[in-house]
Amino acid sequence: MFVGIVNTPRDYAWGSAGAISDLLGNTASGRPEAELWFGTHPGSPVAIVDPSQVGGAATLAEWVAAAPETALGASLAASTAASGGVRLPFLLKVLAAARPLSLQAHPSSARALAAFDLENAAGIPLDAPERNYRDPFHKPELMFALSNTFEALCGFRDGVEIHRILAELRALDMASPDPQAAALDSLEDRLVGAEGLHDVVEWLLRDGRGGDSGEVAWLVERVVALAEHAAYLAEGGAIVSYARELETVRTLAEVYPGDPGIVISLLLNRVTLTRGEALYLPAGNIHAYLSGLGIELMAASDNVLRGGLTPKHIDVDELLDVLDFSPIPIPYLAPAAESAPGVSVFRPGVADFELVHIEADATDAGSATGTGGVPMRQVTLTGPGIALCTSGGFLLAGAHSSVRLKRGDAVYITPDEGTLTFAGVGEVFLATVGS
Repeated sequence: MFVGIVNTPRDYAWGSAGAISDLLGNTASGRPEAELWFGTHPGSPVAIVDPSQVGGAATLAEWVAAAPETALGASLAASTAASGGVRLPFLLKVLAAARPLSLQAHPSSARALAAFDLENAAGIPLDAPERNYRDPFHKPELMFALSNTFEALCGFRDGVEIHRILAELRALDMASPDPQAAALDSLEDRLVGAEGLHDVVEWLLRDGRGGDSGEVAWLVERVVALAEHAAYLAEGGAIVSYARELETVRTLAEVYPGDPGIVISLLLNRVTLTRGEALYLPAGNIHAYLSGLGIELMAASDNVLRGGLTPKHIDVDELLDVLDFSPIPIPYLAPAAESAPGVSVFRPGVADFELVHIEADATDAGSATGTGGVPMRQVTLTGPGIALCTSGGFLLAGAHSSVRLKRGDAVYITPDEGTLTFAGVGEVFLATVGS
C-alpha cells in the first residue's frame, strides 16, 4: 500500500528562510524553515493525505498504532512493541540550516534506556527543560548533503592537528599588537595525557557557562580576537594556516558570543560535504551542523545531550559520560558495495534505518528502461519505507499497487509491496529499516 503523507516545516530560529520550500516546489511559509519531518515521532507526526485509505486515521502515528501489522509488518510490529511501544523506528527529515545548531551528542541504546528510567523514577516531567532523556531510545543519525556544500563539525580531531592549531594561535598571538600568551597557556596546560580532551571539555563547560571574567571567558575572548586578527592578515595577503577553522570561530562568535563551544569547535573535525556525500554520526559523536540543506535520517528519538552553542540546558556530567573522546577521521559514509547505477544505498549498520538515493536522467546510458525508454530503478524493501521525491517525477510500483510521485510528494510504503520499481526521471530518497 502507498499512503500519501504531508507535513509542514518546523520553524526553529536557525532555519533557512525558504530552502525547504524551494527544494520541494512549495510556497515559502514566510517563517524560518528548519526541519520537515516524516515519521510517527510525536514531535511532528505527519498527516495522511486521504484518511479514508487507512480506516480514517488522520496521522501516520494513529494508523501505525491502530493497524501495526499492516503498517509495519508483523516482525517489526512485534519487535517495537517489545522494546518500548509500537512505532516506526526511523525519522526522515529535510534539514535546512541558515546558522549553526548546538554542539550535541546522543546516547547508546543501553544508556538511553537506563537513564530514561532513572529520570522517570526521579519524577522529572518529560517536557521539563532540564530533562535529558525524553524516550528510551538511541539516536544515531545520517546526513546526506543536498546543497552544493553542507558545513559541519563532527568528532574529535587528531591530537597532532589540535596542537598544530594551538601553534597557529600562538603565532597569531605573537604577531598581534597585544600578545596574551597566558590565555592560551590555560588551554594547552590541560590538553595533556590520555584524558586531555575530556579534561579540557569539562573545564570549558563547567567554568565557561557563567559568562564571568575567569580563565575560560578570557580564553574565548582571546581566541575570537586572534581569529579576527587572522582575517585582517589574510586581507593583506598573508597565508593563514587553519583559515577555515578560524573562520568558523568568527561565525560562531557572531551567533553565540562568549560561548565556550567556540573553543571546543577547534578540537573537532571541520567538514564540508559536497552534494551527494554523507556523514554517519553514531552514539557519543559530538557534532554540530553549521549551514546547508540536507536529508537527515535517524533513529526516532529526541534524546539530545548538548555541549555548547546554545542557551538550553547542558548537563555536563551526563554529556561527559556519553561522549566518545577518541580522535576519529571525518566519519564519511560511502554507498554500500551492492549499490547499482542510479541507486545508492547508505547503510550505517544499525537496525533502525538505511537510506536509498535514487536518481535517473533521461540520457542515462545502459540503464534498465520501460515502455518508451523511460529509465527504471529497482529497490527491494527491508521493511516499511517512506519515499520523498525532490525533483522530477516517477511512477512507483510495488507488488500490490502503484502511485505517481512528483516533486514535493511523499508516500508511506507498507512492507508487503516488496520490490519497488521507480520509472521516471528525477530524484527520490527512500528511507527504510536496516537490512
